[in-house]
Amino acid sequence: MQGEKLKTLIRERALGHGFELCHVTRPEIGTKHADALQHWVEADMQGDMAWMGEAVRLERRKDPQSMLDGVKSVIALAMRYTPPQYSLDEANAETERAVITSYAHGDDYHDIMKKRIKALALDLDELLGKHDQRVFVDTAPVLEHALAENAGLGWQGKHSLTIHRELGSWLLLGEIFTTAELAVDESATNHCGTCSACIDICPTQAIIAPYVVDARLCISYLTIEFDGFIPRELRLLMGNRIYGCDDCQQVCPWNGHAAKSHRLKSDLLNPRGENVLPDLASILQLDVEGFRESYRKSPIKRTKRAGLLRNVCIAMGNSGNRGFIAGLLAVLGDEEPLIRGHAAWALARLAGAEDRDSLLSRLLDMQVSEQDDSVRDELAASIDELRKL
Repeated sequence: MQGEKLKTLIRERALGHGFELCHVTRPEIGTKHADALQHWVEADMQGDMAWMGEAVRLERRKDPQSMLDGVKSVIALAMRYTPPQYSLDEANAETERAVITSYAHGDDYHDIMKKRIKALALDLDELLGKHDQRVFVDTAPVLEHALAENAGLGWQGKHSLTIHRELGSWLLLGEIFTTAELAVDESATNHCGTCSACIDICPTQAIIAPYVVDARLCISYLTIEFDGFIPRELRLLMGNRIYGCDDCQQVCPWNGHAAKSHRLKSDLLNPRGENVLPDLASILQLDVEGFRESYRKSPIKRTKRAGLLRNVCIAMGNSGNRGFIAGLLAVLGDEEPLIRGHAAWALARLAGAEDRDSLLSRLLDMQVSEQDDSVRDELAASIDELRKL
């Protein structure tokens, strides 16, 4: 079977499994992407994601051939998901509700995509004959955006995400590495031009230069990957974002174009309404079992309860809504230091002259018995803030 005809059949199968884009490239990473990755790691912009800087994994990212003996082709796949159905202004105006990145409005994409890519891989055995294969969905040292660009699926935008000219960037990527030799597609060309919308809108200015995102500043990293006490100066910039951030994608002109011309017929992640601008107070009340049940199928489970409620405390502290004070007082006794410490910070942010003395007394009492050093630091800082009122 001729190369292009075979590739058309593969694309038809991919579409049947829910992938709107399917392109092919060789298992190679050019110097542009390899050098950018090296400089990023050398600058420690991976934050606490230590695995990104591990020498062995770093070299494997630069050399896709190390991921499968005899690999000859990489099939780059993209599955679309539903973008936010609210504007940035609408999201920022909500003082009682939280913003969750739109890919987490439904089921965990890792699980959904992995099953579908494996099913497509079985189809390849039928189309290509038996070959060695490996499938990946964001869980291995694969430089997926670089491979997607090489395959012509889309270019890597200034916010570091892959952009397709017709579908925008609301895409989730996956790959099949195969020892079958397939006809490759032409690489994608960059169409960001002089636009800097994503750079300008970033709440924490995490896009420190075009195509360079410092994870240590990125709200997606801080709210999902980072499991410690978020720096106080960054908390003020996070607004009500408790899991990820879509700001850079929402302002991208290419996504505006995609929204007008390409409606998503079916979202395989099955978005659930409860994760669309959810109620902050309700989330803060979740115990361990409640968290487990609420986010059993959701990618939000990655933060664990402590991480999510930490983020909720920050959103409450940024809200200016003094109605949250009672709920924050209730979690000052939580067993998780992350929650106790960030609740203390939020209380100091929300305090007014009328409740200054009572809150100060509560935090001073807590300071006497608190054993965790990080929480003690938070209490000391919050007590100082209250004394200034």
